[in-house]
Amino acid sequence: MTTMKKKIALVTGGVGGIGTAICKRLAQDGLFVVANAIPGTEDRWQKAMGAAGLNGGSSALAFGDVTDFDAMGAMVKKIEAEHGPIDILVNCAGITRDSTFRKMTPDQWRAVMSTNLDSVFNVTRHVIDGMVERGWGRVVNISSVNAVRGQFGQTNYAAAKAGILGFTKSLAQEVVRKGVTVNAISPGYVQTDMVMAIREDVRQKIVAEIPAGRLAMPEEVADAVAFLASDKAAYITGTNLAVNGGLHMYS
Repeated sequence: MTTMKKKIALVTGGVGGIGTAICKRLAQDGLFVVANAIPGTEDRWQKAMGAAGLNGGSSALAFGDVTDFDAMGAMVKKIEAEHGPIDILVNCAGITRDSTFRKMTPDQWRAVMSTNLDSVFNVTRHVIDGMVERGWGRVVNISSVNAVRGQFGQTNYAAAKAGILGFTKSLAQEVVRKGVTVNAISPGYVQTDMVMAIREDVRQKIVAEIPAGRLAMPEEVADAVAFLASDKAAYITGTNLAVNGGLHMYS
């Protein structure tokens, strides 16, 4: 009996709160998941995947700086040599360097743009040709509710995440006839370490503005990724799926 090869998914920023949830969900769906990480950040991810029984034959780590185009090329080649071609790419790498614009430094601007937006080009550019040649692929880009509505103190973050939306719509048009879809997901506030580090009174004010009355769980974002990465979403491309509990509604 022939065993079907598992599809391979690469998740950048895969060891963060949302990234780990995405890795777990995709592995549970039967994919082989590779999480991109910076050395020294992987221990918690390994424990989480191990606790779910998803180490070894279900997942692996790939190290590299997403802001470096050549490093991402080398990483993709290594993944392909060790595991096979990448069928699904989830661009989830992201940081914040919040500041009002009048106090924002060039370093704060560049750090966010490089990690959140340049990374999407740096990784996607190395995998898209293979997807097109094989006639099947999924690219899912993690944007943000603040890309659409803006946010005080986040001109850098909102600009980068809005750039992801334009990238998504444009690339989707270029590759859809080759069986490759490109979509974005814009989460609202998610219960991750980054959000939970916000001062309690400020966080409560944020929650009070959310019609759902709570923060999203990382697993809820992962569920949306899993759908867009599946065969069931073959006719969906160039879209931006809001996962924000009603915080901001748009068509």
